[in-house]
Amino acid sequence: MPVNLDLYTLAQLIIAGGVFFVWVFRFDNIIKEFQHFGLSDLTRSAVGAAKVSLATLLVVGIWVPSLVMVPAILMGLLMVAAQFFHAKVSNPIGKRLPSFGLLVLCVFLACR
Repeated sequence: MPVNLDLYTLAQLIIAGGVFFVWVFRFDNIIKEFQHFGLSDLTRSAVGAAKVSLATLLVVGIWVPSLVMVPAILMGLLMVAAQFFHAKVSNPIGKRLPSFGLLVLCVFLACR
């Protein structure tokens, strides 16, 4: 099935790729961040499972567009939570930018 690479598809791929990259290849950083935030390993595992599942649905949504709205909203809420925890521990803006960028992309998808 060919993929029409428009801005929505690109946003879906950026969100999913970013989530997969961080939760697979930078997992050591995730462990440190969740410890810094004071969150449990169980919370980290639940958030990771949710993000990877939602990212997968966003990729599937390239071919089944009706799947995009709910994962975009839920992923956006997880990014709002990330912003909250970054602010709670007074992380610099550089640490907040990736989740903020993904939040903006989630809003873009949800407002389609």
